[in-house]
Amino acid sequence: MIRIEQKDNGKKGRFILYEKDKKAGEMTYVWVDDYKIIIDHTEVDPAYGGKGYGKELVLKAVDFARKQDIKIIPLCPFAKKVFDKDPDIQDVRF
Repeated sequence: MIRIEQKDNGKKGRFILYEKDKKAGEMTYVWVDDYKIIIDHTEVDPAYGGKGYGKELVLKAVDFARKQDIKIIPLCPFAKKVFDKDPDIQDVRF
């Protein structure tokens, strides 16, 4: 079982993915302004690779963006790849 927690201080934030209470991955972002965030880094521990956890982190950010009515700039190469492949999340892409 996985869970994803979000931490945000109004300038920067991150989503942390846990599997069985052990940190498996993290995605960080920075606020550009009140309406946009930049995803700047996504990382999954190699021990948890191949489980789709990186994409789960990106999708959690998409959910956050929709709820907050903001846009995402995916500068992180992994996040950009997820956005490029998934037409269903283009509504939050800036």
